[in-house]
Amino acid sequence: MIKAVFFDFYYTLGVWGLPLQDSLQKIADRYQFEIDWERYTKAVQNLFADASDTDPSNHSLLDTLDKIVESYCTFIQELGVKEHADQMAWELLQAGHSLFAANVATLYDDVVPTLQRLQDDGYKLAIVSNWDTPLDPLAERLGIAQYFDAITASHDTRVRSAKPDPHIFEYTLNAVGVSAEETVHVGDTYEADIIGAQGVGIRPILIDRDEPYVDRWDETIRSLAELPELLNRHEESE
Repeated sequence: MIKAVFFDFYYTLGVWGLPLQDSLQKIADRYQFEIDWERYTKAVQNLFADASDTDPSNHSLLDTLDKIVESYCTFIQELGVKEHADQMAWELLQAGHSLFAANVATLYDDVVPTLQRLQDDGYKLAIVSNWDTPLDPLAERLGIAQYFDAITASHDTRVRSAKPDPHIFEYTLNAVGVSAEETVHVGDTYEADIIGAQGVGIRPILIDRDEPYVDRWDETIRSLAELPELLNRHEESE
């Protein structure tokens, strides 16, 4: 019998509302420089390659922020900017990082109704996310913290484990007080969410809002609104 539902956060519950291009254009307007969009395509590929997830086992938030600023600074210089690149890099960080930019995070429309329905149906709920800052304050700002029995971020010093590593799931199972067999995990990333959950015996459900993983996983939903009925059918079949 399923007693708990775990959720990924990014692209499952919420998304950042301000694209990098928009933040960059605002900064370009302030500093009066023209963005070379031909250079942008290559520079942004390098940016995301350099800004890959840090290892949570030896994570330091300040070190992570410093590495992100360095990456942004290099990115801006690759666009042809000669002056004030380091200061612009800090502005990009403040515009896009969850520590500063919670005001541009938005929930999908199906999130709150689904969480309320599942809570009313008696399920325990949790977030399990690869995230380099504590997620509780962000969940509080978005008005959803009260739905969750646990909110687990990979780089929390109490956790230090990122999906698909099993420990982040095991940590959350212990925090919620359920077994893997009593839990489903919903996420948008095949490797982290599906393979990770499956590796500890949690039933994985893929949320595929934009259909990039067509036919890759049997239990796939396009909206969280489909989840309560999917769980009900599973219970009836047992």
